[in-house]
Parts: sequence; C-alpha cells; structure tokens
Amino acid sequence: MIASSNQNNDFRIISSPLQGLTDYRFRNLVHEHFGGIDIFFAPYIRLQGSLEIKNSYKNDLLPSLNKVENLVPQVMTSKSDEFLFVADFVKQLGYKELNWNLGCPYPMVAKRGMGSGLIKEIDKIDSILSAVTSACDIDISLKLRLGYESNQETLNLLPVLNNHKIKYLIIHPRIGKQLYKGDADLELFEQCMDICNLPIVYNGDIDSVEKFVSLKQRFPNINQWAIGRGVISNPFLAGMIKSNTVHLPEDWVKQFELFHDALFKSMNESLSGPGHLLIKMQGYWEYFCNMFTNPHKTFKIIRKAKSIAAYENGVVEILKQETGKNFKTLRS
Repeated sequence: MIASSNQNNDFRIISSPLQGLTDYRFRNLVHEHFGGIDIFFAPYIRLQGSLEIKNSYKNDLLPSLNKVENLVPQVMTSKSDEFLFVADFVKQLGYKELNWNLGCPYPMVAKRGMGSGLIKEIDKIDSILSAVTSACDIDISLKLRLGYESNQETLNLLPVLNNHKIKYLIIHPRIGKQLYKGDADLELFEQCMDICNLPIVYNGDIDSVEKFVSLKQRFPNINQWAIGRGVISNPFLAGMIKSNTVHLPEDWVKQFELFHDALFKSMNESLSGPGHLLIKMQGYWEYFCNMFTNPHKTFKIIRKAKSIAAYENGVVEILKQETGKNFKTLRS
C-alpha cells in the first residue's frame, strides 16, 4: 500500500477518449473487467462539411450498446451550427452533457482550426459559446490544452470562459505542438487554476498510482481527474488508484487475458476482415505492452505478426513469458 495521508476517495476518475480505440466495445469491457472509472468520454463527433452524423458515431453512442453508467459525448468543431446540431442529436439520445474538444493536438486537426488549433481564436470561441449556451439546454464542458503554439493561449482565453455557463474545464498542461512529448507544465496549470472561476479537471501523464498521488498532493482542490492513454496502457489503473495500491493483482495476467479475449472476440465480430482486425489489435498493444516486463520486446512480437494466427501465437507467447505458464489460445 502507499501512503494515504493526503488521499481519500472523494474524487472521480474520467476516462478520456482516444480516437479509434476507446469505442463502446472497449468501454464496456473495461467497465466490466476492471471498474474504477466514474465517467467515460466517447471519442469526438466530427461533421464532414454537412449537418449529417456518420453511422459509426451514432452506433457508438446508442444507449442500447453502452453498458457504462456515465457516458459523455464529445464534439470537434469550429462552427456553432455544427455544435448545436450535435447537441440536439445527443440530447435526443438522452445525454445531458456535451464536451467540446479544444485539446486535440494533432496537426491535421489543429491546422484546420479545430482542437487545440482553435484556442488562440478567443473571439470565435466566445461567439460559439454564446450561441450554443443560449440555444441548448444540456450542460457544456470543454477539453483544453494550454494552447497550440504558445502556453499563453489558454491563459488569455480563461477570462472569457469565466463569463460563460460551462460545467467544467478539462485541462491538459501541454501545448498542442508538444503532442505527448516533454513534461507537462504544472506551473502553468496552477496559473490556470488561479485565473479560472470554473471547476477544473486535471488531465495528463497519470500513468501510475504514484503519479496520481503526487499530483493529488500538489493540487488538493482538484476532485476530478482524467486519464487517457493510461487507461489503455494499464486498464487496472483506475481501480488501483481507488483502492490506493501500487500493485497489480497477483493474477493480473490471467485477468488481462480474459479481458483481451473478450476484446478480441468483440472486434472480430464487428470489423471487416482479418486485416482490419489485426491492425486494430496491434493498435491496442502499442499501449498494452507497457504493462509487461519488457514493453519493447512485447510490442515487437505483436508488430511482426502478419496474420491473425501469428498474432494469436504471439499473444500466447507473451503471456507465457510473463508468467512462465501455459495459456490457452484465444480461439480454442
């Protein structure tokens, strides 16, 4: 156990989305097998030049397919009419909150003036929020970085956000151009807390219980914490944080196998062909590998698989190497 002098369970953990990975199948299985997450965020809805929502976005939010208790949809846009269209869509599905993604760091998004690329457009954000909050009756929350080019962009934006009815801000203390490189700027995050009158959620680099405890001690007034990549890299993490232990369960490899088996089966039933399935599972293992003793070697085994049979054999080899035990094949 870790020291718990400044820690209690009076906080909530949010699973921040990763596009292409944290769909309803993944969310349902993480919730079923591991627990610990209070709120799941769905990957963003992005409209492609018309007020029409793709079926893949629709399916991901269908209440009948989602077994998690609390799910928040997300929108990626730079237009108030698109924002309002998505807000109306999710409200019809029964959702009471919509998150606006102003945090996506990827250049292909930012250079189109969306995600973190929109943060410097203060007047535009002000105008969109005015239009949206006056016209729709669901809660609006925002996900932010410190900016795209400069870590001053969000500091300049926050006084404007204070004037709007926003449920909370999720702030990742890096600029967009950093992607996930370099250190998170905790001093700038603290400045954001000083400037902002809205509730703030911390997001960024929570990949261990020790890191969470360190951040919780530094920011004791934060009571909501968003974890993105860490949920995939270690799906036990939220439960470990809640139980205040640094140790994985003794039978973690077996538990992980059961989860992986269910994820593999679900993806196999929904994706079009073995090639698509292989790429999808390899994408997950870019993160899963971090749980294992030798992450580089683990991912290399998965990456070199050129067929589903080779992939299955690779997973069995990884599990066997981790424990020295024989594991069943995934599709026995």
